[in-house]
Amino acid sequence: MTSNADDRTALTELVATLEAQERDLVLPAFTHDDAWRLGCVLVELATERDLPVTIDVRKGHQQVFHAAREGSTPDNDSWVERKVRVVQRFGASSYLVGLRSKVRGQTFGEQHQLALQEYAAHGGAFPVRVEGVGPVGVVTVSGLAQADDHALVVEALRAFLGRPRTYLA
Repeated sequence: MTSNADDRTALTELVATLEAQERDLVLPAFTHDDAWRLGCVLVELATERDLPVTIDVRKGHQQVFHAAREGSTPDNDSWVERKVRVVQRFGASSYLVGLRSKVRGQTFGEQHQLALQEYAAHGGAFPVRVEGVGPVGVVTVSGLAQADDHALVVEALRAFLGRPRTYLA
């Protein structure tokens, strides 16, 4: 049996890993064509693995790419919207925002007092950052467990940047 201290240590380490991912996965630029290509990378990964996911890529507040694979449902579109709002509000991945609350011993709802019908601090939405600019968009996956949604986005960003998989992916 693990102790609360062990759980908190594991959460703190996971938060540090997610923060490192966000520092590492920065693009030199991000155009509409880039958003489309990033979406296609995600579709290719999901198709290879037969994953029932919805994929969404935004530049600013504009949805540039959206795809729903077999097995996904309209509920996944709702999850996408709620995860995107978290990234747009906090400037960090939806998974990271949720875990930061958990490390503090609170739920996202308790900490931020935001409507859970509007915000979902669950893994799967990741800020698209441009070097020297900051966040310029959001890439989101919904349909898997939150850690898997997040990992798929990270894998796609690494592939898009031409980087090999590492402990960060």
